Amino acid sequence: MNYLSCASRWLYGAGDIGFSLTSTIIGAFFAIFLIDVVGIAPAVAAAAIFIGRTWDYINDPLIGYITDRTRSRWGRRRPFLLFGALPFAAAFTLLWWHPPLQGDLALAIYYAAVYVLYDIAATFVYMPYFALTPELTPDYDERTSLTATRMFFSIAAGLVAFTVPVMMVGGFRPEHASRVLLMAATFGLASALPLWVVFLSARERPELMSQPPPKLRRSVTAAIHNRPFLFGLGIYLFTWVSVSIVEAVLIFFIKYVVQREAQTDLIMATIFVTGIVALPLWQWTSRRLNKRLAYVIGIAFWAAVQLVLASLTATTGLPLLLFLCVLAGIGVSAAHVLPWSIIPDAIEWGELQTGERHEGMFYSLITLAQKIASSVAVPLALLVLGRTGYIANSAVQPASAVNGIRLVAGPIPAVLLCLGIGFALLYPLGREGYAAIAAQLEARRPTL
Repeated sequence: MNYLSCASRWLYGAGDIGFSLTSTIIGAFFAIFLIDVVGIAPAVAAAAIFIGRTWDYINDPLIGYITDRTRSRWGRRRPFLLFGALPFAAAFTLLWWHPPLQGDLALAIYYAAVYVLYDIAATFVYMPYFALTPELTPDYDERTSLTATRMFFSIAAGLVAFTVPVMMVGGFRPEHASRVLLMAATFGLASALPLWVVFLSARERPELMSQPPPKLRRSVTAAIHNRPFLFGLGIYLFTWVSVSIVEAVLIFFIKYVVQREAQTDLIMATIFVTGIVALPLWQWTSRRLNKRLAYVIGIAFWAAVQLVLASLTATTGLPLLLFLCVLAGIGVSAAHVLPWSIIPDAIEWGELQTGERHEGMFYSLITLAQKIASSVAVPLALLVLGRTGYIANSAVQPASAVNGIRLVAGPIPAVLLCLGIGFALLYPLGREGYAAIAAQLEARRPTL
């Protein structure tokens, strides 16, 4: 039984455009911006990113808890979308400004501080947005459909974010710093607009608004004792750390390993268009099997493709490279849909046990875990480049640096994806078990 109209699904899904634009641009280009445009050493850039991201260790759970306790005429989540959109856009823009500061230390302090500011602003809008998913529909398969719709916009926006900035900037070089800032301001504003669309179109379930606000300790305890949530956390964590690492190194891989910088747009488009086309495949697979098995199949496939991609060289023909990008896009599609569709089901499992809902806290811990891992994994990937002899703005990299890029692009994410598969094999909540929980909760809730 569907609880959402087609229009409701698409209007909610469109809200992910802004998050995908900003996070993809940061993931794909922020490292090369700091190193090749601003001129910061790779190790210093890694430190700035690490410091900026570690603030989320406190930031995410705190804001998630605040949204759980919010009660307003617009609901628990929607007010944050209304008032947080413009600060989100402004903070993103500041990340891409090259201030007139001298020395790596001063620049590292600036970018670490602005990264903290951006993370605060971003969390105030994306945490409530994500937490709306289990509130919009309680149906097991409808949540996969809702997530697939959201990921259609996410992947499409990711394609735009991987290609249009390159066209606007024309190459990440010091003399193009003003173009980078213009690109950031443009995408910052474009990222704010979809949040207002969700504010105007989404409606929260009134029976959930009537529940008393949860206490902080109870919210954290509920997450720790929620077994499906913990396994869903592991699935999401290892999948999206892999995505973050691949995003961070992909531009280096294209430029220096396969030496196809002129075809960057085509390569990115191939991956992302395939990812969009493959979304119905994983939605169908999830309905025919279940979310857990669909995840295992899709992620195992992607891990194998990453290992093959890492073996490519500058002599690899473009047709073979694009064919492998098609295969990678199929796996990337599974990574976008399935971990996100698994998470909401743990909300009802916890509500049945405790009588309370903690969507904000649960989603904050999910993104927190991913950020903790990425705050270590992505800087370590940059340190690998530094340790293997990467030379900024060099037309040709030493063989050691090329091998370092291969290592970060292939074997490392493949291992992490296999760890995610391990958690999926142990995930305890399937379609039948969830249906029984949802039926019990429906009978228990008061009718409003």
